[in-house]
Amino acid sequence: MTTIAVTGHMDLTDSTVPLVRDALRQTLTPYAAGLTGVSCIAKGSDSLFAEIVLELGGRLVVVIPSKDYRENKVKPDHAETFDRLMKAADEVLVLEHETANRSAYEDANRTLLQRADRLVAVWNGEPPSGKGGGSADTVLEARGADLPVDVVWPHGAARRG
Repeated sequence: MTTIAVTGHMDLTDSTVPLVRDALRQTLTPYAAGLTGVSCIAKGSDSLFAEIVLELGGRLVVVIPSKDYRENKVKPDHAETFDRLMKAADEVLVLEHETANRSAYEDANRTLLQRADRLVAVWNGEPPSGKGGGSADTVLEARGADLPVDVVWPHGAARRG
């Protein structure tokens, strides 16, 4: 039994999505027997990870950063995926934060790491932005806690903007 958490970029380009999906499948397949995936199921990397966990027959644990997250942060283009993954989850943890803000995201990332045996980071390797709560921050926190980190950033992957 292995519990793997995810952190990753939300703003993947359309051509990057299949690359990341394939790379996640390759990364997670060795753990398929007894796999539990822990994800905030945000748009992009988090949801792709959750979909692959379910495809491999794993359990999905969802961590929601705040009580208002679905209402105020999930955009219409992601709502269907978000709702589908929520229904498919074996466990949903909604953190006590009233509003989705930097503190809520940092707390969600800490919760992911506390529940995990390892971290998969869909991350381009760039340093933290200084805002806190991002993928790079989560990778640094995981490494500081001696949690194994698998970085997934396939050749040709890119972010929007």
